[in-house]
Amino acid sequence: MTNHSETTGSFENGDIPDAAKPGRADGAPCERPGDEHQVTLRTPAELADALPYLLGYRPEDSIVLAALRDRDGRGRFGGRARLGIPANPDDWAGAAGQLVHGLVHGSERRGARPEQMVAYLCQEPGPGETGRDVMERLRPLAQTLRVECGALDVPVVEALCISAGRFWSYCCDEESCCPAAGLPMGLPGTSVLAAAATYAGIQVRGSLRELRARMLPRGTAAVDGQAAALDAAATTLVSRILDADGRSEVAGETLETAERVMRRLAGAPPVSGVPAEDLRDDQLLGDEEAAALILGLQDRTTRDRAAAWMEGEEAAPAMRLWRALARRCVVPYGEHAAAPLTLAGWVAWSTGDELEAREALAMALGADPDYLFARLLHQACNEGLDPESIRRCLREGRKRDAHTEGGASNDEGHGGAPVERGPAEPSSAEPSSAEPSSAEPSSAAPSSAGSPSAVPPGRRRRSRALASAHGVRRRTRARAHEPGTGIVRPRTSSEGGRPGSTRPGGARPDASGTAATGRQGPRPEGTRTGERGTDGDSECP
Repeated sequence: MTNHSETTGSFENGDIPDAAKPGRADGAPCERPGDEHQVTLRTPAELADALPYLLGYRPEDSIVLAALRDRDGRGRFGGRARLGIPANPDDWAGAAGQLVHGLVHGSERRGARPEQMVAYLCQEPGPGETGRDVMERLRPLAQTLRVECGALDVPVVEALCISAGRFWSYCCDEESCCPAAGLPMGLPGTSVLAAAATYAGIQVRGSLRELRARMLPRGTAAVDGQAAALDAAATTLVSRILDADGRSEVAGETLETAERVMRRLAGAPPVSGVPAEDLRDDQLLGDEEAAALILGLQDRTTRDRAAAWMEGEEAAPAMRLWRALARRCVVPYGEHAAAPLTLAGWVAWSTGDELEAREALAMALGADPDYLFARLLHQACNEGLDPESIRRCLREGRKRDAHTEGGASNDEGHGGAPVERGPAEPSSAEPSSAEPSSAEPSSAAPSSAGSPSAVPPGRRRRSRALASAHGVRRRTRARAHEPGTGIVRPRTSSEGGRPGSTRPGGARPDASGTAATGRQGPRPEGTRTGERGTDGDSECP
């Protein structure tokens, strides 16, 4: 299935009186726990208006489920989950079952089993369609959701379709209440619920498409210059990273450059608007600097040390830097975006922004589905785990670096992650070092090819091959190449190279479920090249 799913966590914003009958859900999902003021939702119109505040953004092409549970005779919103609507109706049953079971069982693990459910279908009309056409076309999907929920003894008390600025109820056929032509949605920000949400500090951040746009490569005239800088950086850095001493030097240079750019970003004057902010950051980051950082972060140890910039005053400029680097991973270096996207997702999750964390981590997995760090963080975030255990490990690793290494690379305050501290390179694609997971870091199992010690330092049991004589990058299981192997810039289709794009040899979905062709530039065998995880993206909890 090519749809990205996520949960919005087990937020419980306010109370809802029990529904009086099917088709009617009274609710109050807008206050934070412990707040004195509550908003009661009594009609389908009020539930439709509440959706962006339940999620924190305006969903597009989405199935959304919101769980309700009883507390003192009043309903209360529990977990929420979203899944893209499959383009093929044959996939609707599987998507509905996946979403319903994930939300119900995930809520059970947290000790709050849903007692009722509100379902939303959000999709804009296609060419020649009206909103009503969309509603009728999606009616079988709404019925499938109701059946799946009913099979788990969780009745759907309201199912709404939102399209073309109007909404329809699948549970109510009263013309006086829910006419066949639908009812218009209220203007954003004008309802009592919007005022209450603003008072409670709940923000609606636009659409997921707008959020992803901040981390996608820019299609501007500067693409060629950035690609040339990446080629030049690969030519000089690959041979150094393949050397044990050179690898340590590159790591120090990468972290020093990152800190310098972060200070520059932090000191930049503020501008108004998200697009202007991103443009300002792009202008403050040179092509050569971006290329050196992107290539340097392909080394797992360097990336883990950079992950320690996750809180306090360092978090905001680090987040801006990782977004900017992801935007610089132009064709044919799209797969390199997995590292900065994962770092962006980690910082977002660490600072409490679960929405951007899920999107960044999903995009990282779209860029490289084998990127284990992104997979573990994505799963942990989706399951609503506390990131503090990972933060604690990174803090301890940073202190350990400062005390044990004592070199210039740590005088600047470089972060250190709880990974291996031995002199050898990782010996297999299944990393022998610990990666942050949902609790404490855990080591991956050794490869069936033998124990990690069976491979000499500086070798990897599985390698992404360097470019062939024809200039085409291949993913292969091969022997590790000797240092000094020549590098040829890969040639790829001009349609690829973005996070979430496919690579030659197979389609890879991005966060929104679309597929495209992508790039892969050559990588040194000493860098992080293909951390393996479990198959399939993390889904709802």
